[in-house]
Amino acid sequence: MDTTPVTQMAPRPGLRERKKQRTRDALLRAALELFVTQGYERTTVDEIAEAVDVSQRTFFRYFAGKEDVALFTQGIAESRFLAAVRERPPHEAPLETLRGAVLEGWDTISEAVEAVVPIELHMRAHRLIEATPALLAAHLRRSAELEDEIARVIAEREGLDVDTDPRPRVAVAVFCGVMRVTHRMWGAGEDDSVEAIRALTVTHLDQLGPALAEKWRTE
Repeated sequence: MDTTPVTQMAPRPGLRERKKQRTRDALLRAALELFVTQGYERTTVDEIAEAVDVSQRTFFRYFAGKEDVALFTQGIAESRFLAAVRERPPHEAPLETLRGAVLEGWDTISEAVEAVVPIELHMRAHRLIEATPALLAAHLRRSAELEDEIARVIAEREGLDVDTDPRPRVAVAVFCGVMRVTHRMWGAGEDDSVEAIRALTVTHLDQLGPALAEKWRTE
């Protein structure tokens, strides 16, 4: 008798769930396209709903508001980054883990985002966040919450208590500070591709050690 365990495959969503997902994705794409073409502040929920031929009430079944939809794909990227941190090899030092996770994220972001919107649209929306004060404020608020979660993951990996040992939060704060500079400089540039922000990320992370531990003056 064959006792080999049978791999359980996730059931395919039913028709109703697939229809709901298509509606959500259509609203998401329409909203991002409107945001990047005519501006976040000038776009209304009614315009987004009209672009998909649904009611405003339907929009609010899927999103709490414009901010929620504008930051949706950023949430996808953040979730993948956090998962990548958890899955990095246990022997890595914390900053090595964070570096590996963020570069892995840029290498695989297309696969995750393109399940809902084109990667080019996601990157243009990412740049829009940097240029829109209301969205940037919301993004920074969410980033602070993410930093705390990352610090807790790093502490767990290192066998530390994040509330009594400051090192996980310090390491994450330094790393995220570098990433903020990277995003700001990328947003001010002309190349909004994944390749451009990944290359800039590498350049800035390569300078992290020298900037913190080495003398700068050569005299």
